[in-house]
Amino acid sequence: MKNAFAIVTLSALLSACAVAPQKQDESAPAPAAEPVAVADAAAAPVDEVLPNVELTSDLMYKLTKAELEFKAGQWQSAYITMLALAQQTRDPRLAKRATDIALAAKQAPEALVAIRLWRDLAPASEEATQYFLGFAVLNPDLSEAERIFAERLKTVPAAGRGLAMFQMQQFLLRAKDKAAAFGLLDRVLASYGDLLETHLVLAQSAFAAGDTERARTEALRALAIKPDSELAALTQAQVAPDLDTATAGLVAFLASNPNAREVRGAYARILVDAKQYEPARAQFLVLLKQQPDNVATLYALGVMAMETADAAGAETYFKRFLAVVAEHPGEDRDPSKVLLILADLAEERGDFDGARQWLAKIDAADPRLALTARLKSAQLTARKGDIDGARQELAALKSSDAGEAAQIIQTDAQILRDAGDNRAAYTVLENAIKRFPDNPDVLYDYALAAEKLDRLDVMEASLRQVMAAAPDNQHAYNALGYSLAERNVRLTEAYALIDKALKMAPDDPFIMDSMGWVQYRLGHLSEAEALLRRAYKLRNDPEIAVHLGEVLWVEGDKSGAEKVWLEARAKDPKNDALKSTLARLNLNL
Repeated sequence: MKNAFAIVTLSALLSACAVAPQKQDESAPAPAAEPVAVADAAAAPVDEVLPNVELTSDLMYKLTKAELEFKAGQWQSAYITMLALAQQTRDPRLAKRATDIALAAKQAPEALVAIRLWRDLAPASEEATQYFLGFAVLNPDLSEAERIFAERLKTVPAAGRGLAMFQMQQFLLRAKDKAAAFGLLDRVLASYGDLLETHLVLAQSAFAAGDTERARTEALRALAIKPDSELAALTQAQVAPDLDTATAGLVAFLASNPNAREVRGAYARILVDAKQYEPARAQFLVLLKQQPDNVATLYALGVMAMETADAAGAETYFKRFLAVVAEHPGEDRDPSKVLLILADLAEERGDFDGARQWLAKIDAADPRLALTARLKSAQLTARKGDIDGARQELAALKSSDAGEAAQIIQTDAQILRDAGDNRAAYTVLENAIKRFPDNPDVLYDYALAAEKLDRLDVMEASLRQVMAAAPDNQHAYNALGYSLAERNVRLTEAYALIDKALKMAPDDPFIMDSMGWVQYRLGHLSEAEALLRRAYKLRNDPEIAVHLGEVLWVEGDKSGAEKVWLEARAKDPKNDALKSTLARLNLNL
């Protein structure tokens, strides 16, 4: 079953204490460290018994030299020195430092040697055990890890045993053999069948190992132990045989536990994925009533409002989202995406100045999106009719980044194209190609500009260059295929190109529209109508409506054709495709 929601586990809580240290990024500098003061026993954890070693000048020299070598990129000599000194002094801190050096150098065998020494020198060290387990679970033979896990469960206080089980699960997620990892858990947890956590861990681990029947059995046992456990309900949904069964289980749980926020949120996300926006909205409203200032719920309701064409409602929720974020500035909540949405909503109702005000806030709040905001702001200036002013705004933008510089030029060409100056747009992109000959996005825009001027040879050559540079760029295949279909030439080739694009992006309504159009050109009217209706349902776009209308007209459904054409004209009265289609068919609406 493809999960429609994320199961809520304790992984966030455990991430700091349950898993071995992550591999360091190759581009990140190696961690610097001061020479270890061997005599400073006060710095050691309480569970480590440190040797009484005199910090002689010779020892200090060797430690300092090793650290300087490590900083200079000579990890081997630094590692060997630290390991040797750890063996000589029996100080676990030096073994830990040798471990850190090996891990920073991405040398797993050397790290394991150091970790084993570290554990020998500090057998009670929880940190050393954590590091060791991180490596032990990667071995095909999990017996050593199993022994440690079993011992830990026996010694941990009863109140912390459930957390320890989830820690085990987190470690074993890294195991290569999922079936072996599950077998380990099954054996180690056999004595703790009365605990909820036992069955949750077994259910999720059995599911990961592909044993769905066992996973469902364990999820049911977990719910039997604690019928109001949200985690148990979510786990049961996760391992359910199909989405309908999962949904029914969540609904039943909510009937008995109406305040279960995580379960209600999961159910709402299932409804969203199924595009059942009104029922989803009802669930999010319940969540909002429980927590009026929950930003995740406010955001979800804003999205629901947009999906149901309630622009005013969307603005209300998104503005409340911003207000809540402003009231809690210390929390890690990025308002930039909401500011962009509010700018789009203002633009849609023709409030270009209001849209620019939202964009200005993005510029101030998030430097990463500053360029996006400024490009959009220039486009709004153009939409107000000030083309020269918009281009001046773009000319003032400077960037040393090649990708950003290309974006500025592309936006300039788009403004000219939207203003109907296709010749100038082509010239701008022709010059851009000289600066950025291998940029697929610039090449793609150049191809479309060439088509507007009937430079079909340039268009096709540019699109094929995009395909060569970016073979997974579905838009290039679609554009060339659609151009051929629109001109009613090389239809078999057009079909193959669009079919390739559609396989890359099967739910893209515009590629679906292209396939419907080439089917129409091939004379396959029923296939064309089905595709175009589906595309129009996914995206109420005037271009798609024009194509659907023509297919319906040719099929003899005159009223149906006129209906979608009127919808297209209402949405875009100046649409060129609609005008040319009606003229070609000698029709007036």
